[in-house]
Amino acid sequence: MSQQPDTRPRPASNGTDTAPKTGVLLVDDDKFLLDMYVMKFTAKGYDVHACLSVSDALKTLRGGFKPDAIVFDVIMPEHDGFYFLTTIAAENLRGGAAIIGLTNESGDDAKAKITELGADKTIVKATMIPSEVVNTVEEEIAKRKS
Repeated sequence: MSQQPDTRPRPASNGTDTAPKTGVLLVDDDKFLLDMYVMKFTAKGYDVHACLSVSDALKTLRGGFKPDAIVFDVIMPEHDGFYFLTTIAAENLRGGAAIIGLTNESGDDAKAKITELGADKTIVKATMIPSEVVNTVEEEIAKRKS
């Protein structure tokens, strides 16, 4: 008995089906905010890895995830964003990722330290809604790819 050909409709291919998605690593101890960022980035088609701690984020990077952007909260329990930046630099885990720090510190000292440790940009969380954060991250990724 021969099999009938599969004639079910298939979605049209746009030629990018095999192209890797842009990856984003999100690190924030605030689960509500992290979930909101995950939702926003996923809706835009990103491959998102979300971590509630620096330890989990480092494990993800050490495990081989190569994001196009790393977005991290600066103030977190256990290890803060400064430790995170120092560790990814020391272990060469950045790859080509744009690095964006999220903070509620509006002072120039914190921003300067974040930049000094290798971040491309610092976002004051209270001044941007999540969709604006996504747009800013997209701009930073585009800068690194150009």
